[in-house]
Amino acid sequence: MITGTLVYTWLKARHVGDDGFGNRYYEERKASNPLRKRRWVIYKGIPEGSKVPPEWHAWLHYTTDAPVKAKAVAWHQDHHPNLSGTPFTYLPPGHDHRGGERAATGGDYEAWQG
Repeated sequence: MITGTLVYTWLKARHVGDDGFGNRYYEERKASNPLRKRRWVIYKGIPEGSKVPPEWHAWLHYTTDAPVKAKAVAWHQDHHPNLSGTPFTYLPPGHDHRGGERAATGGDYEAWQG
């Protein structure tokens, strides 16, 4: 299925690059705004904003002129999608959708008396 965004991209944009998730990043060939060219991403699969890596997020928001790959460090973790609003969202104990019951507290709290 061809959408308006794909047609606009095909006619007016230049491909800047791809990320590890397969998302494709584009920029206008000729700026409609003389101060800056529009930039956007076409997601591979489900449109998920949290799938945009930091280097491409900085480029999309005009923080950098070109995506700069961050150094990999030991504490970096693989991407996990944002599950808010889905059937897989986290519900803490005591949430209404989990029955509204939670375990009693440990009794180590005393209310302040004024």
